[in-house]
Amino acid sequence: MILYRLIEVTFVNQEEEIIVIGGGPCGLSAAIELQNKGFSPLIIEQGNIVHSLFHYPTHQQFFSTSDKLAIGGIPFFSTERKPKRNEALVYYREVVHQKQLRIRSYEKVTQAYKQQDGSFQLQTKEKTGNIRHYRAKALVIAIGYYNSPNRMNVPGEEYPHVYHYFHEAHPFFDQKVAVIGGKNSAVDAALELEKAGAEVTVYYRGNDYSESIKPWILPEFTSLIKNGKISMYFNTEVTEIHQDAIDIVVNGEDREKHKADFVFAMTGYHPDHSFIRSIGVSVDETTGRPMFDPETMETNIHGVYIAGVIAAGNNANEIFIENGRHHGSYIAENLAEKWS
Repeated sequence: MILYRLIEVTFVNQEEEIIVIGGGPCGLSAAIELQNKGFSPLIIEQGNIVHSLFHYPTHQQFFSTSDKLAIGGIPFFSTERKPKRNEALVYYREVVHQKQLRIRSYEKVTQAYKQQDGSFQLQTKEKTGNIRHYRAKALVIAIGYYNSPNRMNVPGEEYPHVYHYFHEAHPFFDQKVAVIGGKNSAVDAALELEKAGAEVTVYYRGNDYSESIKPWILPEFTSLIKNGKISMYFNTEVTEIHQDAIDIVVNGEDREKHKADFVFAMTGYHPDHSFIRSIGVSVDETTGRPMFDPETMETNIHGVYIAGVIAAGNNANEIFIENGRHHGSYIAENLAEKWS
């Protein structure tokens, strides 16, 4: 059983009814649903709105259709059935503008405590370094995975030419690039890099193409491999990264060294539970799933709710924008009933 401290703090700069931590699509959706119930939530976001989507590759296309990415009853119109990153950024900016959401951007929540009266004390740090304090009656935690990449824990992973995020292919023209991973992020990166003139080799520990690869890009990817435009290694583990090469083990026995000017470790992301644990929220050690009521999204700490992918625990393929956007309505309904 996790114990948490009840702390009485007197320094308060700002009183709020509800604070939403995280300005991604699910956090924005939760704030809108709360507004619809007559609340005036404050969103605190360590970057800017939909910060994770901004860090997607420039030409990223979503798996979901635009209607399943829409929030707040505002239609999402796209030039294609499945919208791209830039269209999503425009759409969510317009949602914030139309709904007049209250947002504190570039402000990171560094501490949160539950007080004896049941309210929550928050400490934040602005981009200027200034410290702010808030008190709120309820918290909605809508933080995602994207800031916590899965590390391979191999020598050389810390080198500056090794990336866990892919944004733009142009800088890698005419370079030998190793892409580690075999799911959507790795395939998307490989396609963009090849298009920009990089010499691309993909290394994947699986023995076949992942079933999660978006079906409309798999034919192009396999065609490039078949025609020698991209090299592909299955059943392969990277054991060390050097300044200009990587060491690999193929099929558990064959050891090779391959030239690599740059390395993209597209190995996925995981939830960082340190913040919710600090408030007292229980997390299952095996699944990584926080303890919460799926009908209300309230955790084992009364007044603390979760929304979005954080509710999925370690299974990053369970909750997306299209189903996480509905969590806000459960939260708003529960708070409205409690505080009616």
